[in-house]
Amino acid sequence: QLHLVESGGDSVQFGGSLRLSCEASGRSLDFYNFGWFRQAPGKEREGVAVIGAASGGFTKYADSVNGRFTVTKDNVKKVVYLQMNNLKPEDTAIYYCAAGERIRSLDYGLRYTETWDYWGQGTQVTVSS
Repeated sequence: QLHLVESGGDSVQFGGSLRLSCEASGRSLDFYNFGWFRQAPGKEREGVAVIGAASGGFTKYADSVNGRFTVTKDNVKKVVYLQMNNLKPEDTAIYYCAAGERIRSLDYGLRYTETWDYWGQGTQVTVSS
């Protein structure tokens, strides 16, 4: 069992930066793959970034954020981070953290929300132009 709590959402201006945190309580992070997803009003939830459970933490990003966002995890603190730079108004959404023990691949996990076992409650990110 795993409990996830996101934080760090805020309102920023175009070009700004934010770091989101996902604190996990329960088993060691070593057992889980983690993903960041977002949902804007009237849109479906979409994958933003995923990081694998394996040592080395392989990552995968949506094309829309590649080069601007970075996902990392601290297994000791049991926190997964999403560093977001050069933010754009289209990044405005509620951001969710997700965890799962078994996903087919990082790309599959990025595409399909039903892959994930645990979800946080979300944190709001608003980017103004």
